[in-house]
This record gives sequence, C-alpha cells and structure tokens, in this order.
Amino acid sequence: MSKASLVTLPGDASVEQVVEIIERDGGVIIADFLTGSAFKELKQQVDTALDTSTFGHENFFVGTSTRRASRLFARAPRMVDVVLHPLYLGAARKILQKPVSVWFGHERTTITPQIQIGMTQAIEIHPGQGKQPLHRDDTSFLWRHPNYAREARLQIMLAMTEFTQETGATKVIPGSHKWDDERRPEPEETVDAVMAVGSALLFIGSTYHGGGTNSSDKPRLGLTMGIDLGCIRQEENQYLSVPFDILKGLPEEVQRLLGWDAGENFMGWVEQGGKMVSPLTHLQSDDVLRSLGLVGGMR
Repeated sequence: MSKASLVTLPGDASVEQVVEIIERDGGVIIADFLTGSAFKELKQQVDTALDTSTFGHENFFVGTSTRRASRLFARAPRMVDVVLHPLYLGAARKILQKPVSVWFGHERTTITPQIQIGMTQAIEIHPGQGKQPLHRDDTSFLWRHPNYAREARLQIMLAMTEFTQETGATKVIPGSHKWDDERRPEPEETVDAVMAVGSALLFIGSTYHGGGTNSSDKPRLGLTMGIDLGCIRQEENQYLSVPFDILKGLPEEVQRLLGWDAGENFMGWVEQGGKMVSPLTHLQSDDVLRSLGLVGGMR
C-alpha cells in the first residue's frame, strides 16, 4: 500500500477546498500563503525575537539545538497578517465553530462557540537537531480521539525558511486524526511537509506530527500558531504575553481572538455595573483598566 501524502493547494484556493482536504487528510499545505513585504517584515520581526532566545536544555521535546520565541503578538506586528489570513481564519471558523443545541428550561437554542488564539511560537531547528517525538497538539487539552463532535485546534506552520527533508521539515501522518488513542504513531508512517518559503501547513490538533531531523548546514525556521475553541484554556497565556499598550492598538477582531471576548455560552465575561459584559469593554476605557491595576504595569 502506498503511503498517504500531503496535498498542496494554491494561495488562491477557496476556504471550502481547504476545509475539505483538512477534514479528509488532517492537514494541507497552502503555497504562497504569505509573500511580499508582509512576509519580509514578519521574518525580520521573528529574527529579532529569536536573537534574545537560547537553545533548549533538554532533548525530549523542545530540543537542545532548537531556539524558540513566543509572545509573538507582542513582538511581531505582522502576526496580524497571519491570523487574519482568509484561508487560515476562514478554515478555523468552519472547522471549530460548529453550533450545538442546548436546553434552557423548555426553550431549545443554538450556541456557536467562540475561537481564540491559543499559542504562538517561532521554532528554529539548527543543524544536528534530531527529530521530535510524534505527538498531537490537542494533548494540551487532554482531548480524546476520535472526537466526532468537534476538533479543538487548527494549527499553522508557516515556512520562514525552506522546509525540506534535510532541513528538518515537519513530519506529518496524514489520516491520523481519525485514529483512536490506543494506536501508536510510527516514524515510517510520516511524510515530510516540504514547503517553499512563505508556504504554510494547516493541520488540526488531532493530527500526529513532529519536527524533523536537521541534517543540513543551515537552520530551519518555522512560525506556528494555534487557533482554538474559545471554551478551553489558552496554551500560552495571552493576557500576560501581550502588553495593554500593544493590545489596544490591534484590530478589534484580533483583540477578540486573543481572548478579550465573551461567548454565547457565557465564557469569559466580566462584571461591570452589575452586568455581565465582554472584556473588550475594558480595552476601551483607561479608567476601568486603572481600577484593575492593569495600566502601565504589564510589560
């Protein structure tokens, strides 16, 4: 039997095409996901963030020849272009925001879950780094599989440098999102997410994957981010990661995605004047922020 492969779609593909392949294979590559000045500026911002990072101290997961930088919405203004990309955000909404029907007394109503940015990280794998253990990213939520009701995350891996087998391209097991939790992933089942600079791998949290071995003479840099269900805890604490002066300058849609929103299922509200309101209202009032001790103190 031939090994399954990853499909590559052009950058002008439709959201429906992207979702169809992700739901079938567990992931898809989008060619030319981010190009031009937006990509160039993002690369410079990520490089600057990595300049302050050191190599990992253990080899089991993070790698001793790998540098990582998080808090990217505080350090890289061009992250806005990634999260608001129509194919990434559009696919996340279709895959994650599946409505559920619930009873409130004798009234039947439909609730659509919110989505949020769960984590951000630049990952630079240097020559000599061995492969990462194969894993599912929704392990953070202790998600069980197969979960026919819904997925918890749509992840992106944006190629900031060329992804090849030699440089340590992300290894993926297509179709593994349909496996139960007893089936063990094997290295021979993986395929390499080979990508040109600016292309991106989109994959769901239940798909087995891991960083590859870098046997080349140059680092491999990827930028990853997870868009998650709004009713689970964010893997990276965005409230502490993004200073308020930066947060208040971001587009409102990004503020909401960073967790400053309240869903139809009453997740994330704050009390103000006896009312349960969206935390987004706090970003619109310095007086409220001062009363909470949140202006000028978080950096």
